[in-house]
Amino acid sequence: MSQWPTERSGFPHAYLDRVGSSFTDFLATAAPDLLPGRRPVPQLPVGDLAPHGTTIVAVTFDGGVLMGGDRRATMGNLISSRDIEKVYPADSWSVIGIAGAAGIAIEMVRLYQVELEHYEKIEGMTLSLDGKANRLAGMIRGNLGAALQGLAVVPLFAGFDLDAAPGATPGRIFSYDVTGGNYEERGYAAVGSGSLFARSSLKKTWRADLSAAAATRTVVEALYDAADDDSATGGPDPVRRLYPIVYRVDAEGAVRLTDDEIAAVADTIVTERSAADRNSTGA
Repeated sequence: MSQWPTERSGFPHAYLDRVGSSFTDFLATAAPDLLPGRRPVPQLPVGDLAPHGTTIVAVTFDGGVLMGGDRRATMGNLISSRDIEKVYPADSWSVIGIAGAAGIAIEMVRLYQVELEHYEKIEGMTLSLDGKANRLAGMIRGNLGAALQGLAVVPLFAGFDLDAAPGATPGRIFSYDVTGGNYEERGYAAVGSGSLFARSSLKKTWRADLSAAAATRTVVEALYDAADDDSATGGPDPVRRLYPIVYRVDAEGAVRLTDDEIAAVADTIVTERSAADRNSTGA
């Protein structure tokens, strides 16, 4: 039974005394065991025993930002899932992509979504994009103990800045390290096991004036290149109808692109690459 003293209303004091706008702070008082960072830390490295998400990329375009992720999760040398979802809307104006220990990462995303919704309900306004990025940094920092035992969570965060100055790029991207370090990226970013190859692709194809359609191709092509060199990154799978998950965030909010839209882009890339390979080999 709960040991919280109750008022005549029947609610524990924690539910009545908290006046802050942070749901994470409230949870730390009311039920700290529900926070990922408050659980017992494994005494031995256990990274290979848990499914891990891999490659996430994000690019800005003229009017917003796009984020995409492949569908594969690995556990050591095994493919633990072929259709995991790694990119989620954080709220109406931002998205978050996960790389690292999948179970902890998904739980962190859900808590983060509630955190942003709770702030909006308490304060009556949306948290600024910088404030959202900083709140996520605190959650990652709370998972440091587990990260040191191989259960790291390293997300990528992006959103549309409602407070952007006239002429400034409204789409912004933030990357993190396992200590909660928060770094704003310029133009594009990638995290996960295939990030080295994805970033090399983005470096060649990204431009500041990309349209939304061109930026979508840039994201899908970067994930395709990552899958070509990184075994933990899954490429387009037309047989199972599995394609990267891509979200666009612009003045209309966060929107997930349909599988048909992504399939059309992926099929075009595969066709062009196949033709180039045939020409190079003289086949």
